[in-house]
Amino acid sequence: MSKIPKPPSIGKNVKHERSVQKLSLDELSTASGVSKAMLSQIESGKVNPTVATMWKIAHGLSVEFNVLMKGEGKKIRRFDINRKADITTLDADAAGVHISVLSPVSMAEDLELYLLTFKPGATLNSQPHYPGTEEFLTVLAGKVKVSAGENETILNAGDVLVYQCDIEHHIENLAATESRIYLVVRF
Repeated sequence: MSKIPKPPSIGKNVKHERSVQKLSLDELSTASGVSKAMLSQIESGKVNPTVATMWKIAHGLSVEFNVLMKGEGKKIRRFDINRKADITTLDADAAGVHISVLSPVSMAEDLELYLLTFKPGATLNSQPHYPGTEEFLTVLAGKVKVSAGENETILNAGDVLVYQCDIEHHIENLAATESRIYLVVRF
């Protein structure tokens, strides 16, 4: 008859990973969706957590499931794909401005990626974003005028502009043809 090995020290492994990442129980609770009380009981070995609970904790710690089961492993490396069919596209309130949201929804209000298409003469007027927010604008095709507060410049294809957008700002197509812009917003 074969001897069954002892179960892994899951609680110790959770506590070790949490300590390595310098997270409080509150922070791990928020990140994982598992209550602080449950986390405390798991770490102290008082409860035997379900697979679903351990899955949440592993993702809250951004580690592979095996790290918590065996106490060793690698961090989960981010690799998000936003397929063309899943890209949100919309027409702005301003006539002649088409917006494609390239970044996944999970990045909203952190780092957002856009492809903007302007018909000739179209203007996009934007209200201030959160304090400290910046936009990184690259003109892919055409010619545009960008205004942010009292600053204003004209950009051609290949030009790049970085500006604070926590003030009113505007982008206007000056070309007789369509202009395209790649825009990164960092909050």
